[in-house]
Amino acid sequence: MKMELDANENVAVVLLAGGSGKRMEASKPKQFLELHGKPVLAHSLELLLQVQQLSMLVLVLADEYRSLDFLAPFADNPRVTFAAPGSERQDSVFNGLEQVPVECTLVAVHDAARPLVSINAVHECLSDASQYGAAVLAVPMKATVKESEDGVFVMRTLERSRLWEIQTPQVIRPQLLRDGFRRVRDEGLEVTDDVSIVEQMGAPVKLTMGEYTNLKLTTPEDMVIAEQILADRDI
Repeated sequence: MKMELDANENVAVVLLAGGSGKRMEASKPKQFLELHGKPVLAHSLELLLQVQQLSMLVLVLADEYRSLDFLAPFADNPRVTFAAPGSERQDSVFNGLEQVPVECTLVAVHDAARPLVSINAVHECLSDASQYGAAVLAVPMKATVKESEDGVFVMRTLERSRLWEIQTPQVIRPQLLRDGFRRVRDEGLEVTDDVSIVEQMGAPVKLTMGEYTNLKLTTPEDMVIAEQILADRDI
């Protein structure tokens, strides 16, 4: 079902493509590996440029890669601009946020390593964020999760029914994210993802039901699975 976004919303996307992908054991960063006939990054760019009411896509990418041939059509798009990656994820998000126009009312942060997200899932997350101020794609945990204090022995088993695996995009009101970054910086906090910054503000974050096919490409095995998912979608 297609979600209709409030007509007053103005959307920006921050697409994180600055990672090195060491666990992929490849000769180049994983966002440039070929997946189903095109670079991983191209899949995300093509999809996100279809987002409703999109006014800006900020591609967080090192300068040395911006002249790659496949990026030329995207770089020529007036809605696409670039930002420099930072040393940590939150630094890259901050740099991307700095490029988001003040008139934007929602910012969606997405990992280029998740090229299989569907446009419907993105729109549902945007719609939830429009209503609640922040939303994140997530799926219920399938696996049993155990906690260990020392990495050797089990301390306890966590209640699976309360656990969700977080994906991207994560969609937030830009001012809420800016305020969160200010608090993180002032208090020296470390956060693992974008909505963690919102959590530090005590603001609600809506869980938007995602899809298990929205894989994060981390290892060579993930590329094989992603290739099969895309091939099945072609049928």
